[in-house]
Amino acid sequence: QVQLVESGGGLVQAGGSLRLTCAASGRTFSNYAMSWFRQAPGKEREFVAGISRSGANTDYADSVKGRFTVSRDNAKNAVYLQMNSLKPEDTAVYYCAARFPTTSAILKPENEYRYWGQGTQVTVSS
Repeated sequence: QVQLVESGGGLVQAGGSLRLTCAASGRTFSNYAMSWFRQAPGKEREFVAGISRSGANTDYADSVKGRFTVSRDNAKNAVYLQMNSLKPEDTAVYYCAARFPTTSAILKPENEYRYWGQGTQVTVSS
């Protein structure tokens, strides 16, 4: 069992930056692979970025490669999403998700993730 709480969202102008934080509870946080998803109004929830248990492996959606960076600090039970060069199309509710991995691969389907946070709104104005 793990609980996740996102923070750091807000309103930012195009070209600006935000850093999202996902704070996790649980003594076995380091055993979970973590990912960020986002959902815009009227659209399906989509994978944004993922990170392995140790932080050695990461993966990103093509739309955010080179702009977003996912990282984790297992000693602090936290995962982060640094978002730079933000675009209006990045506007969405951003969710943190956790899964207990049975493979070294970072999985992208949302139904692979057991635990979810409540989300934090990111709005990018033009």
